[in-house]
Amino acid sequence: MDIKTFKTLVPKLPSNISVLVTGPTGVGKSDIFHQIGNELDLPVIDRRLSQMTEGDIIGLPSLEDGTTKFIPVDWVMRASKQPVCLFLDEINRATVEVQQCAFQLVLDREINGVKLHPETRIYAAINEGGNYQVNDMGPALVRRFWKVDLEPTVDDWLEWARNSDDVDNLFCEYIHNNPKHLNHTGEFEPGKVYPNPASWHRLARSLNHIDWAPSNIVDGDKTPEGFYSLCLGFVGVEASSSFVAFLEKYEMQFRAEDVLDDYSEKKTKLLKLSNDKVNEMIEKMEDHAKRSEVSWTVDQAHNACEFVRSFSGEMQVDFFNRVMDCGNLETVMRVHKLIGREIVDLINSAKAGE
Repeated sequence: MDIKTFKTLVPKLPSNISVLVTGPTGVGKSDIFHQIGNELDLPVIDRRLSQMTEGDIIGLPSLEDGTTKFIPVDWVMRASKQPVCLFLDEINRATVEVQQCAFQLVLDREINGVKLHPETRIYAAINEGGNYQVNDMGPALVRRFWKVDLEPTVDDWLEWARNSDDVDNLFCEYIHNNPKHLNHTGEFEPGKVYPNPASWHRLARSLNHIDWAPSNIVDGDKTPEGFYSLCLGFVGVEASSSFVAFLEKYEMQFRAEDVLDDYSEKKTKLLKLSNDKVNEMIEKMEDHAKRSEVSWTVDQAHNACEFVRSFSGEMQVDFFNRVMDCGNLETVMRVHKLIGREIVDLINSAKAGE
């Protein structure tokens, strides 16, 4: 099942239906359940069963009046007193004893007499693949879940990444063009690093922290020293080499608004555009002038003229002629006032040189 369908169905299930997800590591299973918790407006209690003993679930014994009683652990008490999403990760890597505790939670919705809140939801996850030491789950436990084999698509990841504040847009563009590098499939060599959705996310956050977000460093030059090495530790040799080559050959795509509204901020990169890209930008500004419901402001006209002044006289004349034919009188007047005389001088100079 793809992630979009899964995220649509799970919140609709009754709270007493436990969900078991299987899938390879790094596809974002825990993150998905946190998103579902946010949608349901429920806190998520995340417990990795592979790191727990049965005492971490049933609690510790206490002697009271000659009788042994178990003191419930804090997270079980919280799940009993208020509705939560209880996420039991790596359930197939847990010991048999811990799996039996999980079985009681799922089957009876209680542990040692402590009953879960009626609206508490139980979600569990399994990492598939031959790279883990696992304990087989008994069929009696498995059949108590609604079990889903999660098969995330590239589109699932791209939709998530485009809405994430952590992931630079160039990651999305790279994965869109190189989907095979999102998640390694096939054999895994021991000790070798391979890409997966989670490792790309960690790389994106690390680059942001260093102020090396791809959109901030691409300018047709080499990536910063150490950039490739950083990538290597997250996504491996093949994906790192491909990603760095993509960035070093990349030419940023700009909109008319990047010149009109943000020229001072983006001037350095805009002035590195190739002649073909400059001509494209002139066409974009012409289209903006024609289609905009309002005239260019004085600042916008000034930014546009400053931009074209940095290029050939032929490009300046082309820009001027296109704007003069845009049909917006105020825009025409503002641009004419700024560079009209310069354009006349350029044309006269060209005629004199013939």
